Amino acid sequence: GGKTIEFRKFHSYEKALTPLQEGVTPAGKAIKVTAITATVDQYGDYTMLTDVLDLTAIDNNALEATRVMGRQAGMTLDTVTRNVLQSGTNVYYCPPVAEDGTVGAQPEDRAQLTKDCKLTVSVVKRVASLMKAANAPKINGHYVCILHPYAAYDLMNDPHWEEMHKYCKPEEMYEGEIGRIAGVRFVETSEAAIYTGAENDCPEGLAVFGCLFLADGAYGVTEITGGGLQTIIKQLGSAGTADPLNQRSTVGWKAMKTAEILLEPYMYRVECTSEFSADAEMN
Repeated sequence: GGKTIEFRKFHSYEKALTPLQEGVTPAGKAIKVTAITATVDQYGDYTMLTDVLDLTAIDNNALEATRVMGRQAGMTLDTVTRNVLQSGTNVYYCPPVAEDGTVGAQPEDRAQLTKDCKLTVSVVKRVASLMKAANAPKINGHYVCILHPYAAYDLMNDPHWEEMHKYCKPEEMYEGEIGRIAGVRFVETSEAAIYTGAENDCPEGLAVFGCLFLADGAYGVTEITGGGLQTIIKQLGSAGTADPLNQRSTVGWKAMKTAEILLEPYMYRVECTSEFSADAEMN
């Protein structure tokens, strides 16, 4: 209704452990639904091309602009969803691991993370166990972790990573998937969240990476019918009296987008540092 979308969250029922009585119809259960609302926003951008550029350039400017705009659109809409998911309250902070393998006390917040608080196979197993204990449903048989390549680097350097991979079967992989361990599929992307600076409660001089562990139904996204991602090209002369000499054309896009967390127990944000923490910038 208007710019407000309503997601429906369906709750599970308790176990039906009371035996049925012969010939007696039980009371049954009413369906449990919770409505979660979110506001849909519109995003977009464009680039202008001139008649002189079209006449003098070697490249097909409209085609190249369409490609660049398309990449911007995809990254923008992906970031809208990412920022919502990063606001979840289920957070696990990676404990420090010394060079001899000794594991220190788990940090209580982001500010307590150190350079040794890297993502490890042990952390992955623990988070996967927490999600399984919450009966979080898997996505095609696995949970999915979206992580930054810097966090992935540390995980793949864990000696236990290679050992776990000896038992992985080659199957169809997601784009960007680097492997699977402990029932979790790992997909790396440079658009995974990075936090820096005191304003984000980060330790001094260290960037913190937010790795998202997701189960089926953890969140919802939407596209409006007739208002999904559109590529808009305005040719020379299409502006009428606003462009009396036919000097300008444009290539752009617009889209309606929102996302909302539906079930907090079905997702975790695992925060860690990395060997590259000193060089990373917030995105």
